[in-house]
Amino acid sequence: MARYTGPTSKIARKFGDPIFGADRAFEKKNYPPGQHGQMKKRRKKSEYGVQLLEKQKAKYTYGLLERQFSNTFKKAVRRKGITGEILLQLLEARLDNVVFRLGIAPTRRAARQLVGHRHITVNDKVVNIPSYSLKPGDIIGVREKSKSLEVVVDSLAARSTSYNWLEWDQDMMKGKFMNYPERESIPENIKEQLIVELYSK
Repeated sequence: MARYTGPTSKIARKFGDPIFGADRAFEKKNYPPGQHGQMKKRRKKSEYGVQLLEKQKAKYTYGLLERQFSNTFKKAVRRKGITGEILLQLLEARLDNVVFRLGIAPTRRAARQLVGHRHITVNDKVVNIPSYSLKPGDIIGVREKSKSLEVVVDSLAARSTSYNWLEWDQDMMKGKFMNYPERESIPENIKEQLIVELYSK
């Protein structure tokens, strides 16, 4: 399956959750898409259906394809600790996600594009791989040539949320990935245990 580039509101409505951020269209039509979306009686989902929906929700939220997501899950299984929590930590440690969390880009899609177009550095070296996995202590910055980019300037001006596992220096336009976040610090509304149950079948 190719990466989804269609309307984000439609996907958010499918999951009943504004997974791509504030969305007027979602608020206006807070019911599933399609001609039967407003029907009050909807068929009850099976246990497998609920688990699959949760996995798809996580994939769309972080912008991963099936193989990428599956590989990330396998990596989480190999680590010590709670698999579901480690899975979310690995997703949060992706470079495109951290660029978004730091406020350098307004969305994860925009963050992926900034990384791909070589506007972002890690430890002062240009990295153009959105899935690059950051380690605690890594410094994420905006390339000198790219600091005046309209999308970066506007996004940082609107920056309002900070996270306790990230540090941001506005003057240097650099951030630090301090550590993997605890589950309660990750704001995404994902039931990771359902994903673990799905893959363990």
